[in-house]
Amino acid sequence: MRESRSVLPVTATGLHIERDGRRLVDVPEFVVSGRALTVILGPNGAGKSLLLRTLCGLVQPDRGRVLWGGGAPSRALALRVGLVFQKPMLLRRSAFANVVYALRLAGVPWRERKGKAMAALDRAGLAALAHVPARLLSGGEQQRLQVVRAMSVAPDILFLDEPTASADPASTGAVEDLVRRAAAAGTKIVLVTHDLGQARRMADEVVFMNRGRVVERAPAAGFFRQPHSAAARAYLAGEIVL
Repeated sequence: MRESRSVLPVTATGLHIERDGRRLVDVPEFVVSGRALTVILGPNGAGKSLLLRTLCGLVQPDRGRVLWGGGAPSRALALRVGLVFQKPMLLRRSAFANVVYALRLAGVPWRERKGKAMAALDRAGLAALAHVPARLLSGGEQQRLQVVRAMSVAPDILFLDEPTASADPASTGAVEDLVRRAAAAGTKIVLVTHDLGQARRMADEVVFMNRGRVVERAPAAGFFRQPHSAAARAYLAGEIVL
């Protein structure tokens, strides 16, 4: 059963992660809260995915700490944190059973699970595939299932790590629509993407990272119109960022 208190704000202080003498994440302070849809941008190796995984509790920093709702992360609170990977992580069971399992973990009464699961699949356009083994779905269908499964339990925050990196345009649009619905329903969204078009379509605010650091954080309109940092300007221009 998940705890009743919210995980928001998610607060990171003094985060430092290093591997083989190389700094991967160096973030003195980072707070995730509010309703703005946050997009994290940056070149390969900037530390985007590692920061995201640290915020959601999958990676322990070498130094620093992450707090959820002002307290230490816990297994019960983890049920209020949604995470969608670039490569779908699905159970070896039907699409329907994948969603039912998430609802069971969240403590949804068993009498309500079937209806909620089918409603979730319907929102993703997957109702007709409810009883198809998840791993037999197409790549785009699997990604939609992963997103809607995470959404089905109404998490406080949903982290998405390149959720459409390998998707076709139709699947990309479907995933983006699901994410917008989650945001409209009150879920805080943090999205890592390399797709500048997607960032422009989705972001309320942009966090730009380079060399493990948060270089810039700004409302999306201002960032795309006139970024303050030279690294962000180079990135938006399609240049190599050093």
